[in-house]
Amino acid sequence: MKYMKLGSKPDTFYTEDATRSVLSDVPSDLTIHINNTKYLLHKFPLLLKCGLLQRLCPDSVDLSSPSPIDLHDIPGGEEAFEVCAKFCYGITISLSAHNIVPTFCAAKFLRMTESIARGNLVPKLEAFLDACVVHGWKDSLVALHASDGVHAWSENLGIIKRCTESIIDKILTHPSKVTWSYTYTRPGYSERPHRSVPKDWWTEDISEISIDQFRAIISAIRSAKKLHPALIGEALHVYACKNLPEPPNGDRMEEEALAKHRRVLESIVSMIPSEPGSVSGRFLLRLLKVARYMEASPSTKAELVRRSGRQLDEATVSDLLFPANPSSADRPFDVDLVGEILESFMVRFRHRMGVPMGQEDREAMVKSMSRVARLIDLYLQEIASDPSVPASKIFDLVEACPEFARQEHDHLYRAIDAYLKGHPELNKADKKRLCSVLDCRKLSKDARMHAIRNDRLPLRTVVQLLFIEQEESPGDPLMQTTARRDGKSTQLVEDREGQRERGGPSSSVMKVDDKMEKHMAKVNVRVVDRLERLEEKAKTEEVEKKKEDMNLKMRVGQGAR
Repeated sequence: MKYMKLGSKPDTFYTEDATRSVLSDVPSDLTIHINNTKYLLHKFPLLLKCGLLQRLCPDSVDLSSPSPIDLHDIPGGEEAFEVCAKFCYGITISLSAHNIVPTFCAAKFLRMTESIARGNLVPKLEAFLDACVVHGWKDSLVALHASDGVHAWSENLGIIKRCTESIIDKILTHPSKVTWSYTYTRPGYSERPHRSVPKDWWTEDISEISIDQFRAIISAIRSAKKLHPALIGEALHVYACKNLPEPPNGDRMEEEALAKHRRVLESIVSMIPSEPGSVSGRFLLRLLKVARYMEASPSTKAELVRRSGRQLDEATVSDLLFPANPSSADRPFDVDLVGEILESFMVRFRHRMGVPMGQEDREAMVKSMSRVARLIDLYLQEIASDPSVPASKIFDLVEACPEFARQEHDHLYRAIDAYLKGHPELNKADKKRLCSVLDCRKLSKDARMHAIRNDRLPLRTVVQLLFIEQEESPGDPLMQTTARRDGKSTQLVEDREGQRERGGPSSSVMKVDDKMEKHMAKVNVRVVDRLERLEEKAKTEEVEKKKEDMNLKMRVGQGAR
């Protein structure tokens, strides 16, 4: 960073009772008020170089009661004024990109121009600004950042324009010609040898400036059409990571800070390039979480749902865990929002599959759909224990993906099993409907054996699994029994389920084929035990019912007598 020193005298300014004065044998004859600070200074050095003070100071030289001058509207406030005042006294001042902008604006305000005094402050600052500050990468950024406090003056004086143009020019420079220092702190980057400058070398440095300045630079870069949209997207990602809070942190933010971050978020969303892949799907989902927490506009949230849905295949389960209460990281989860994102993906998928495309593109789309289906199954496993999620929403999310998207159903089975475990009160109809989406033939051997032992599954599903086990056992004498699954065996399931509802044993139950019973025992003793327990329970219930009927008849007979 470049520096410029002016003056040679030591600093003699001091503070006493909120008053700034200068050590001098000459009494003060100039009083200046700036905000809450009072300055007791001298007319002689200041009026020689400040055209404004020449106009404001009265002609009288009454030293006993000098007339105060109010300079509350001076750009840069007390700090910038004091630098200008020290220059008038010949006291050493140090100027750099950090303070040159407010000092330059204050000097212009005080009219410290060449026409007032030769070698005045304004021409010196302008020369330093053009020769050193604007030509440097980091100097330009620091000066631009410093202009926030004096934006109107900086804009009118052309400082912002000069700094911005310099920054844009350097960003558009080919990486092979970058010779200035920059900030680049990507994990592991410094540990690896590098022969060339990374294409996104500029993204971290510009994340320090205000959102308005950032927007102006990004807009100019996009208009130039010299950089790939992914580089623009990376700049947006870095800026968001630097300037937006992690969603959600559990603490409710003050409204002023909330409004500021909301403005940053909505600006970032509006700048995302329209080209697919310019930003990652995970980044879009993170922005959506922030948008919900910040209570962003409906249009902003709708745009993020649409964009993140298009790239849903890039997401992970954690990206989809949207708390129903955006201010909390705890359950319950917002399943409806995930449904909207999935629908956005499906709209694009159906559109793409409906237009002519090459074989490779079609295969890529199918793989993308498969990744989304697997993601949804893993997501369902994660939210299955949430008591607020009804079975209908689980069913809808599963059904939203086409059947071909799931080559195997192991993850789906685990999700359904986890849901049944977390919702033991689930009624019979919901259990049947939920398990109806499960294709037992797409389960692996291990998953199928686990399901056969699973007491939480409907009996119909368990018997279907047993049939598949029979079919996959070549030479098994019970293959013929399997072939009759739509007849006698299916009736067996219906009768057993009817037994549960009627409370009495079924005639079909008493005629179970010996071979079927032996095979069921061979495949899984637990299933047989389960069926036998149901029969015993039914018999017990029937005996109890007969006893109750007999007791009732006895009481009726006694009453008649």
